Amino acid sequence: MAVKTLNTYIKQTFAGTILASVLITANAGLPNPGMSFDAKRTAVVITDPQNDFLSEKGVTWGVVGKSVVKNNTVQNIESLFKAAKKNDIPVFVSPHYYYPSDHGWHFEGALETLMHSIKMFDRKDALSTEGFNNSGADWLARYKTYINDGETIIASPHKVYGPETNDLVLQLRKRGIDKVILAGMSANLCVEAHMRELQEQGFEVTIVKDATAGAQVPEGDGYEAALVNFRYIASAVVSTDDAVKAISNKTAFK
Repeated sequence: MAVKTLNTYIKQTFAGTILASVLITANAGLPNPGMSFDAKRTAVVITDPQNDFLSEKGVTWGVVGKSVVKNNTVQNIESLFKAAKKNDIPVFVSPHYYYPSDHGWHFEGALETLMHSIKMFDRKDALSTEGFNNSGADWLARYKTYINDGETIIASPHKVYGPETNDLVLQLRKRGIDKVILAGMSANLCVEAHMRELQEQGFEVTIVKDATAGAQVPEGDGYEAALVNFRYIASAVVSTDDAVKAISNKTAFK
């Protein structure tokens, strides 16, 4: 075989091998990076563990209730609280509150418009808890023993979906946290928005996929939509059972 012909053959064969390798990798699906466990650098973050999302009397129950029940969301979030407290893993709550001044906004997105119209997460005042107890903005009753224990870090309220508008990232950084186990409500809104921003801020994020839920509306199933993006973006997507085992045994999230 002539040298020129041999060189062409080698180049073509090599290019074909590379292409085949790329196709095989792509067809095999996304990698699963996982997240290692380090008790000094890991925290559980729960978004919106509040009545308006998780109580049957909450203003959104008509659209999120089926998903919450199907995923066993209420119990699964409690399991995360229990595991974190038992194993001295810090817990952060990123709540959603609206004060009277927030109703003066001049424009809103679709869900913001809805939330304001149904008085979701409303509080009477930013500096007063008058009327807060057992309101839609209050914690689900079964979570209060964990959240009000004097140890849980409660961030200032986020106002749309992500932590860009509250102090969650500051609170995590100040405690040396860079690994987050994320759950709460709701899947394709606040949980996904927190996941995205935390990833952008340099945190590793594990999503607990059945410790969340989403609205089911004519436009689509919010929970199913979120699962796709969880898998694309997070370091790991795990069940509550697996998250509790990892926390208890101090092993990696896979």
